[in-house]
Amino acid sequence: MSPASKPGAANTILSTDHLSREVDSRAIIHEITVEVRRGEVLAVVGPSGSGKSSFLRLLNRLDEPTSGTVFLEGTDYRQIVPRELRRRVGMVMQRPFLFPGTAVDNLRYGPCQRGQTLSDADAEALLTRVGLTGYGSRDVTNLSGGEAQRISLAGSLANSPQVLLMDEPTSALDESSKLGVESLILEVIGNSKLTCVIVTHDTAQAARLADRAMILDSGRLVRLGSVNEILHA
Repeated sequence: MSPASKPGAANTILSTDHLSREVDSRAIIHEITVEVRRGEVLAVVGPSGSGKSSFLRLLNRLDEPTSGTVFLEGTDYRQIVPRELRRRVGMVMQRPFLFPGTAVDNLRYGPCQRGQTLSDADAEALLTRVGLTGYGSRDVTNLSGGEAQRISLAGSLANSPQVLLMDEPTSALDESSKLGVESLILEVIGNSKLTCVIVTHDTAQAARLADRAMILDSGRLVRLGSVNEILHA
């Protein structure tokens, strides 16, 4: 077996092996080992400052681990070019980061970085998929918070990711927009069988969206199991 590969269950798409990160000699994430199953939604929950977002950022090397590593389909992700890794393991942030220009300009950014062109038809199909049919020519400065988050999600989907990471994707939205984006996430994941890891402080949201949940406390994995086992105990 190559040192860059790791055996695992056939349905495991992403796994961590004693993943750790220290900042100024303080453990932010401490030796987390977990497997994410293909097609599942895994919620990461815990109190403020528990390391939820830090853990998520390690999964596609937005931050670097101090020790341990992550495997994507059995390959050590340090063997994958970072740009390719972040295409395959996409991320939707708490506050959508959109480039100046139109909605369709933002959808085309990722494919363009890979030397590909997103056709008008494919762009419109993505917009329809996130409930924004006809929004292609809209300037992003004229979008509501919920619409901007939908464009951010569509931009991630334009890269055809295998895993989608979501960091508090609805926390900046009002209740109506929040529930709309939640419904969209469920629809997109269900239709595409997309694997998703979602960080949320809202245990009710985790229960609505996720199959399994893991609880972090002070950077340590303290519980992992089905949503019912973990959140309704």
